[in-house]
Amino acid sequence: MTRRGERRERRRFRGSISGLGSTSGVRVVVGHWPESPYGAFADAMVELPGGHRVLVAPTEQVADFVASTYVFDEVRVEPVEVVVDGDRWRLRAASLTLDWTVGRRTWLGLLVRCVPRVVAEAPWFCALTDPVARVLVRGVRTRGTAGGDRREWYGATDNRAVVSLAGAYDGRDLGALAPLDPPPRFGFSSTPRRPSVTAVTTTVEVGDGR
Repeated sequence: MTRRGERRERRRFRGSISGLGSTSGVRVVVGHWPESPYGAFADAMVELPGGHRVLVAPTEQVADFVASTYVFDEVRVEPVEVVVDGDRWRLRAASLTLDWTVGRRTWLGLLVRCVPRVVAEAPWFCALTDPVARVLVRGVRTRGTAGGDRREWYGATDNRAVVSLAGAYDGRDLGALAPLDPPPRFGFSSTPRRPSVTAVTTTVEVGDGR
């Protein structure tokens, strides 16, 4: 609940979210943010088969912000690097390595690309699309309330399928690509069940307490 007289600030993150499922049961959500209030960075949210949720973040500052917005059982601060080379994506961190390949644009990508970016990323438009997103893509929301009395909006501008995955977590092989099932539980919204990369602008509204 917003307190009377409280100042609110909106922080905008432009980049992509990759939702990756594996045959090991480990599900990973990779954030790649070339534009953000914290500069360019990448992070990863990992959910193990038993439900244990881990944040892998590159700095204490990023870790504090993300962990205050989403829900985790463990937070790891370690260098995280994401490199994009055409359709090939690569993540390297001390505890997590991932290599995934992106394929064709999905029907969702074709749909959201019809909307001008300036409109798609606007919170008012995300509020309008939220009821539609709930129906079309199970578990996906485009607006909601996050941790720390924060509000959040997701403005998608593209979506492409992931067609292959290889990697390891804490030295254990993740196996091959698989659906994100059950959906990972880090916040009010999840990623599509089908592994994909979504180009997105995320807006997070915070209060005086940050």
